Amino acid sequence: MVKLTQRLGGLILRFAAFCAALGAVIAMITSRERSSFFVLSLVARYSDLAAFKYFVIANAIVSVYSFLVLFLPKESLLWKFVVVLDLMVTMLLTSSLSAAVAVAQVGKRGNANAGWLPICGQVPRFCDQITGALIAGLVALILYVFLLIFSIHSVVDPFLLRKS
Repeated sequence: MVKLTQRLGGLILRFAAFCAALGAVIAMITSRERSSFFVLSLVARYSDLAAFKYFVIANAIVSVYSFLVLFLPKESLLWKFVVVLDLMVTMLLTSSLSAAVAVAQVGKRGNANAGWLPICGQVPRFCDQITGALIAGLVALILYVFLLIFSIHSVVDPFLLRKS
């Protein structure tokens, strides 16, 4: 019964992480807004910034990985490798979220020292959608930290029980 509960808990966490990462990808990809000021036109797209592209690619990789692991049989020996992959995915999510948040912060507040003006006043819907994508990415990261702990516990625990 404990094994079934553990397996079900892991699957629920993994499915939630899949949904969060996929939501982050969808929210980021669909973020686009056009703004005009007299004769000047500004189009804000996620694809204009490398950090946002990295965020989308990283979360897409995490989504595919999470989806595939959902169908991994519980008897498979690959579960030991899943611990390593969970660690790599957690690091990937951390780096992509950090890069995207840094760029979003500059977009929101600007940087007076560099002479960069904030753009969120001109394209508020774009900034709101980017914020939603970053929140979904943060949720995916938090879920993957829990998944990593859960994976380590589920792989290490049987080894400790065998040696007793």
